[in-house]
Amino acid sequence: MDERKRDSMIAYLRHRMDDFGISPDDLASFLATASDMGRYRSAGGDTWSGEGETPQWLTQAINAGQSIGHFELPWAALAQPATRSDADCKDDPFAGSPLARSNHR
Repeated sequence: MDERKRDSMIAYLRHRMDDFGISPDDLASFLATASDMGRYRSAGGDTWSGEGETPQWLTQAINAGQSIGHFELPWAALAQPATRSDADCKDDPFAGSPLARSNHR
């Protein structure tokens, strides 16, 4: 993602956070709490952080053909910082939109 698109996305997210009354501290607190809850959860409520030995419930499910992604909590991906290699501009929903150009007139 080029810097212009990145800046536009950040501006958009800040605007939406303001609309909903979400402060950067609120977001940081949520992410810290979410990472403490675990990254994966079974139907029975067992959790695993993704570190250390894979728990038996998850190993059994994977061996039975279930995807590990099935057990990943929705906020788990948010708690992990993205790296530059994760960026993929081809599916950027803001590419070419007025939002992408709003800060660069």
